[in-house]
Amino acid sequence: MLSIKAKQFAYKAHANQFDKAGQPYINHLQFVANLVADQSDEVIATAWLHDSVEDTETSLDDISFLFGEIIATAVDAITKRKNEVYQDYLLRVKSNDIARKVKIADLTHNMDLSRLPKMTEKDLARQIKYQQAKQFLQT
Repeated sequence: MLSIKAKQFAYKAHANQFDKAGQPYINHLQFVANLVADQSDEVIATAWLHDSVEDTETSLDDISFLFGEIIATAVDAITKRKNEVYQDYLLRVKSNDIARKVKIADLTHNMDLSRLPKMTEKDLARQIKYQQAKQFLQT
């Protein structure tokens, strides 16, 4: 199953990375994968890999070679480009059903401010932005 291989890959690729709350980054990927656990193997694999290109040395070619074109296309759709307008990014995510499902799960976890040790105005603004993005992707 590709999702098992993707999980193993993610554990290696994101080793020694931490989130804004100081928790191992793999916990975020596990949470996102859990939210889509009732979906196809491709969706679950993409959940594990969705930040690999953006946050590690992994390339889309690596993803394509190891996991196939369907997952690579979804990871590409969910990978934000440098200096990209956020609305353009969301339109690309929405155009790929796998990426859309994973991004909704990603946003769900990212909006959970209870995992942060201290909330700031920036965190609250980001939460509103993510709520609007999630609503856009769900319609």
